[in-house]
Amino acid sequence: MKITLTQFKISFVGLIWLLAAGQSQASGQHTGAHEHNDAAVGKPGLASSVNRTVAVDMNDNMRFGADKLQVRQGETIRFVITNSGKLRHEFVLGTKHALKEHYALMMKNPEMEHSEPNMLTLAGGQTGEVIWQFSKAGKLEFACLQAGHYDAGMKGNIVISKEIQADATSGPQQ
Repeated sequence: MKITLTQFKISFVGLIWLLAAGQSQASGQHTGAHEHNDAAVGKPGLASSVNRTVAVDMNDNMRFGADKLQVRQGETIRFVITNSGKLRHEFVLGTKHALKEHYALMMKNPEMEHSEPNMLTLAGGQTGEVIWQFSKAGKLEFACLQAGHYDAGMKGNIVISKEIQADATSGPQQ
């Protein structure tokens, strides 16, 4: 069987594409390979809509500086996250179920890096931010999903209270 130059070029380009696709999977880039159900968590916020800033410290004691946060439904929070330790840590917002599922994946792929708006990975000494709008009342968690960190207790809770709206039809009780 004789292969033309055009067929060879097409085959070669196809092979390069397959190798590149396999390399991006092997490199541990995490860009939405599984569902996070952002609707349950909220949505990325706009810097121009930030209601307040919350400082979050991550440290090598496998703890966040604060493990309980209170926000209001509809509120947009700028999380300024500092890794005051030497180890790599991350801040991931999600439901308990989604975080546990993602942690299992991280245990299999410990070099995975994130590029999603509800996640931030930081090397020791670095600071970054996540801007998030909490669209539903309820409970969420935040955690470090680096191998062993979640099991060591590096997680916290966020309580999202219902937005209080003034009812124009109800006046003072007489």
